[in-house]
Amino acid sequence: MAAAVGTDPLTLADLLRVASDPDFDRWRDQVRRTGGCSDPIHLSGQTVTRDRRTGDILYAYSTAAEPGGRLRIACGNRRASRCPSCAWTYAGDTYHLIRAGITGDETKDVPVTVREHPRVFATLTAPSFGPVHNRPASGRCRCTATHQDTDPLLGTALDPDRYDYAGAVLWNNYAGQLWQRFTIYLRREIAARAGVTQKALKESCRVSFGKVAEFQKRGAVHFHTVVRLDGPDGPDTPPPWWASVGLLHDAIRAAAGRVAVTVPASGDFPARTLGWGVQVDVQTIGGLGHEELTEQAVASYVAKYATKAAETTGTADRRIGEFAELDKLHLPAHTRRLIEACWALDDAYPDRLLAHWSHMLGFRGHFSTKSRAYSTTLGALRQVRADYRAAQERRERGLPDPDDASSEDSTLVLAHWTYAGHGHTPGESWLAATIARALKEDRELAREIRAELDAEGEW
Repeated sequence: MAAAVGTDPLTLADLLRVASDPDFDRWRDQVRRTGGCSDPIHLSGQTVTRDRRTGDILYAYSTAAEPGGRLRIACGNRRASRCPSCAWTYAGDTYHLIRAGITGDETKDVPVTVREHPRVFATLTAPSFGPVHNRPASGRCRCTATHQDTDPLLGTALDPDRYDYAGAVLWNNYAGQLWQRFTIYLRREIAARAGVTQKALKESCRVSFGKVAEFQKRGAVHFHTVVRLDGPDGPDTPPPWWASVGLLHDAIRAAAGRVAVTVPASGDFPARTLGWGVQVDVQTIGGLGHEELTEQAVASYVAKYATKAAETTGTADRRIGEFAELDKLHLPAHTRRLIEACWALDDAYPDRLLAHWSHMLGFRGHFSTKSRAYSTTLGALRQVRADYRAAQERRERGLPDPDDASSEDSTLVLAHWTYAGHGHTPGESWLAATIARALKEDRELAREIRAELDAEGEW
């Protein structure tokens, strides 16, 4: 409890209440099973496992005996700002999904031969909407100052009155369409460089990708993507002879330069054409120049941003229901102007739902996506984890495997669950955060030990 010194009296009193409750040990076990989730879902109900032949009850469970009559399960939120524990799990799943598409993983139905396919890591950025405080190679910003990494001025407009805030949020809003058109043009550019028709391209080559969106400090989205060339049936088939990393480099840059989305004029806002910024970075996975871009580094980089949204700009991590709420939020001036631009544009472009997505600075797309043949799915990874936990519980309870056709003791599970709330009390939140930190430290220690064993060849 010593670590709790400094908490407010309400939290401290509630913490003592929870810790002295007779059901505290069981509550702690539940929270540990959620990974220290900061906003768990509460369920009430029961489950009964019966023998199909005899109808005998093999196992029965009810939340009536649980603390508060509830079972707590992880919220599953991917945002690190909302639930660090569940975001860590999401990032881990994303890491394995992206890495399997780069290195191959037979357990995830991706052959290891994809290592021999052309693969690159590309970054597509937004154009400039006006000069901002930055850290150029010279080290000195246009404002003549030298900014540190933590300087809150970084990414903010040098001259807010001349910055194109409307263009910035519209660009974010249409980023999904820009990406869609990029994938279309990319296939066309690949076909043109290979000297084949688009129909012939479909019959000989498939373009696969996995991507994640990241917000820059100026509040503009950009995309990091792994692009891979496969044979016509995906990763199981080799790409055609003409497929190369160099061709992919050139095709990506050309496709990005061709993309254009026209936004019609409306009200006081003029028509404009949106496109990608001139900074298109394409790197070969496995090494480029003097810096090696390893497969693991790419997967880690993508996973890192899969759990972040626009929080790097200081915006809210929840929807803003009405404009008046802005006065209750502590927002940086640059971020507030971007949100205000969303609300100002909402009447002119009602179909774009800009006010609805103003907490995301207009962006309404998915943060991580992949093409069908790139790799496994997040759903499949979650199912593997769920099946593993279910098998553990069956072994602990001495129950037969219901999927084992040879088992004579096949079972029937009857369950009824109802939603009973979510979240923690103040004291529970403090304790859950402590549990989450301990679990994280244990995982990091295990990772370090495994890395050492791998290096020594003993794993």
